[in-house]
Amino acid sequence: QVQLVESGGGLVQAGGSLRLSCAASGRTFSIDTMGWFRQAPGKEREFVARITWSAGITDYADSGKGRFTISRDNAKKTVYLQMNSLKPEDTSVYFCAAATGFSGRRQASYDYWGQGTQVAVSS
Repeated sequence: QVQLVESGGGLVQAGGSLRLSCAASGRTFSIDTMGWFRQAPGKEREFVARITWSAGITDYADSGKGRFTISRDNAKKTVYLQMNSLKPEDTSVYFCAAATGFSGRRQASYDYWGQGTQVAVSS
């Protein structure tokens, strides 16, 4: 089992920045890819970004390209999502997820999920 705990959410004005963290524990050696997803009220959960655990290869949804940066600290077993130039439409609950096998942007390919952290962007 892998446990994931997100932190770093909060309320920020449009144009501001936040850094989300996701700390992994348990059988972290089994992780292949870490991802961030988000779910806005009344909407389906959507892919935001992902990073491979060993090589650090990244992938971003169009909504975050140029504004969001995903990174990881293998020693701390932590993944980060730096979000800059935030917009009101970025308001969502952000979830961290871990995949132990081949993964992409599909939620179904992720095996473990955190509880989520709320991000609210005011206009």
